[in-house]
Amino acid sequence: MKNDFDVTILHYEDPSEIRSGRIRSTQVHFHPALDRERRFRMPDQDDAPPIKTIHFSLGPQKLFIGRLTHAAASVDQRLAFARVMEDLERQGVTFRKTRVTPDDLNELAGSYELLIDASGKSGPLAPFPVEPELTPFQTPQRKCAVGYFKGVAPVRPEGVSITVVPGVGEMFEIPALSESGPVTVLFVEAVPEGALDAFKGVKTPQDFQNRMESILKESFPDIFGRLDPGQFSLADEQAYLLTAITPVVRRPYAMRNGTLVLGCGDSAILADPITGQGCNTASYCADRLYETLLERRDSPWDETVGADYWNRVRTYVKEVTEWTNAMTGPLPGHVVNMLMQAAADQSAADKIVHWFEAPSTAHAALFGT
Repeated sequence: MKNDFDVTILHYEDPSEIRSGRIRSTQVHFHPALDRERRFRMPDQDDAPPIKTIHFSLGPQKLFIGRLTHAAASVDQRLAFARVMEDLERQGVTFRKTRVTPDDLNELAGSYELLIDASGKSGPLAPFPVEPELTPFQTPQRKCAVGYFKGVAPVRPEGVSITVVPGVGEMFEIPALSESGPVTVLFVEAVPEGALDAFKGVKTPQDFQNRMESILKESFPDIFGRLDPGQFSLADEQAYLLTAITPVVRRPYAMRNGTLVLGCGDSAILADPITGQGCNTASYCADRLYETLLERRDSPWDETVGADYWNRVRTYVKEVTEWTNAMTGPLPGHVVNMLMQAAADQSAADKIVHWFEAPSTAHAALFGT
């Protein structure tokens, strides 16, 4: 986009502040997102540990190891965002360090032909209307506890490990790259008030580390057995996060003071991270947004452009959202049967793991579409 349009980015942090701040996500970029990043010549993630498999356990029982069609990667967003900002600035993109509020939109609308609201989980800034059919929940379905750790030996073959404890929650183990080198992301998705909802009262990095170690010992002995007691620690004092997300999908366009505002990423489409699709959906939508603007660059940027963009992404958003929302509830019986079949059939295991690369296949498996 920087080569086709005059772009100004408004953000309240500079790269050094992002690098030294709190972690933001459990991001895994599957190969379609990585392919888009290469196509747009974004800084590569080749130095991240390659994620080629997904290990799946149901309670204490290891069911299968599925193979991704292409390697995925996870890079601490503090490092990734800082790299991208520095790369864009070198290429002449204008950055303004400022914190934008909804009250600023009218003034900004008078200064730009188009506004893109990518304000993330703290947004939206623009009055994007909620899509009721894709927003069934009014409260968080999980409480999330995320830490980036040193001193955890990886699963073999190295990849993502998912353990589902029915009625209680999930544990995700993800090899990633942070500023300090390779780390292991330990991510608890806890059903509220259940046994894994155990991080209440955590105030310090040491509290978080101690609580995570206790949970591993009590509920995830396989991971606990791979800890090096002398090395197990948070990667840095900001390498943990506690949050709870209420999933919501908004129509990603609105007019403000005569100027079109488009939404991209969590500001418009906010999903529970249980299926690892947040950054991948944002990447897909950003690509379709660019495509829309490029094709409509010689026409007025009005609500018809917003509707065009929404039409291009709506099916994908619907499939991801309905799959993700279904995973926060009890697993449907036919899905449990698929998982059990995958325990004895490598091709079935690979097909399930492919869901994460191609959400439409997950949606079809769950809903028969």
